[in-house]
Amino acid sequence: MEIIMTVAEMQRICDKIRLENKKICVVPTMGYLHEGHTSLMRIAKNLADIVITTLFVNPKQFAPNEDFEKYPRDIDRDSHLAETNGTDYLFIPDVREIYPIGYNTKVEVDGVTNKFEGISRPSHFSGVATVVAKLFNCTKPHFAVFGQKDYQQCLLIKRMTIDLNFDINIIIAPTIREHDGLAMSSRNSYLSLEHRAKAGIIFKAIEEAKRVISIGQTDRKIINSHMLKVLKEVYDIRIDYVASALSETLEEPEHFFPGDKIVLLIACYLGKTRLIDNSVCDIPYSGKFN
Repeated sequence: MEIIMTVAEMQRICDKIRLENKKICVVPTMGYLHEGHTSLMRIAKNLADIVITTLFVNPKQFAPNEDFEKYPRDIDRDSHLAETNGTDYLFIPDVREIYPIGYNTKVEVDGVTNKFEGISRPSHFSGVATVVAKLFNCTKPHFAVFGQKDYQQCLLIKRMTIDLNFDINIIIAPTIREHDGLAMSSRNSYLSLEHRAKAGIIFKAIEEAKRVISIGQTDRKIINSHMLKVLKEVYDIRIDYVASALSETLEEPEHFFPGDKIVLLIACYLGKTRLIDNSVCDIPYSGKFN
């Protein structure tokens, strides 16, 4: 595995790979890698000849009151995990390499970004779209792999890829979970032992919503109320939002219909740690869950 730190060198390497008719897959990350990330690398290795993993803590997707400065970083550990999980090139640019002096461009994606995370973190999605577009131009991939845990982000990236004519196949990989169902996240490291013991309640709430859907519930507000009821079993949880919506558009009709594919979404705080999760499911044609 080679470590690359400049845009020019990364682009030169990718041009050479493409001239050799080899396929490239990129795995964009902010580092502090875990099994969720390494699962994406292994998927990438099965898709392409060359895997490029990017490590870049993107300041433009953090609001001033968020955790950019304290976001966990461990490049030595990340390098080892990337290399042992099939990464060929590890791209680690610094902030000035991605956003040089005078940089003054941003990418905005409307529609799917206008609710949920877009309300809670107003500048977040513009920062995500901007950096992902730049990383695509740096790594020139045929494929890019993202985790479903950041569901709304995945919709944004798919929309941007279509709208900006990136000739890239976007692969959305399943969320990897801890033993109690908690979605793996670099931010889980912020949790105290007490809050970590409670964090499985998020997955439990999603499973409860899937249960009531499986026996015929289609009323969106009732589905959401079941998730809320479970979450409130933890007295000190602070709920940002609980939602169920059509999976492709994030529209929130009063009722869902058989055959609809929906997404269940939760964002909440345990202590100062913000956690998000989701699950996609089908509204069944009968009482049997798909």
